[in-house]
Amino acid sequence: QVMTSNPELFWGLIASMWIGNAMLIVLNLPLIGIWIKLLTVPYRWLFPSIVLFCAVGVYSTNNNTWDVWMVGLFGLVGYIFHKLGTEPAPLLLGFILGPMMEENLRRALLLSRGDWSVFVTRPLSAGLLAAAALLLIIVLLPAVKNKREEAFVED
Repeated sequence: QVMTSNPELFWGLIASMWIGNAMLIVLNLPLIGIWIKLLTVPYRWLFPSIVLFCAVGVYSTNNNTWDVWMVGLFGLVGYIFHKLGTEPAPLLLGFILGPMMEENLRRALLLSRGDWSVFVTRPLSAGLLAAAALLLIIVLLPAVKNKREEAFVED
């Protein structure tokens, strides 16, 4: 509805994207040599500068040192997760989509007056649940098969 109610805003946004892309081309073509040389900087020198710029950026948003400590804490948690070999994508999806899922679950239960069977009696929701279960089974089958093969191997 933004296109019909505020066309000047929409087309202004599209024009700003085109202008931004043109400026990126104009700026990046002469600077490509610098970007390539930046790749040769050792990681042990590059990492502290990245952390410093992240801390300065976080502090500048609210002028609060607590935000910098929170970034450090989440960085430590991320490092621990990295060492444990966990994938970051499901955790990130859970943090982003979790509150929306809770809100919509609450809304659906309010509309159905607390009846959980609405998720399997409606064709669309039952189909989506069946598709999710099928995908889960497809993903888990190779792991189960490998574990079974390991269990039945004779030494």
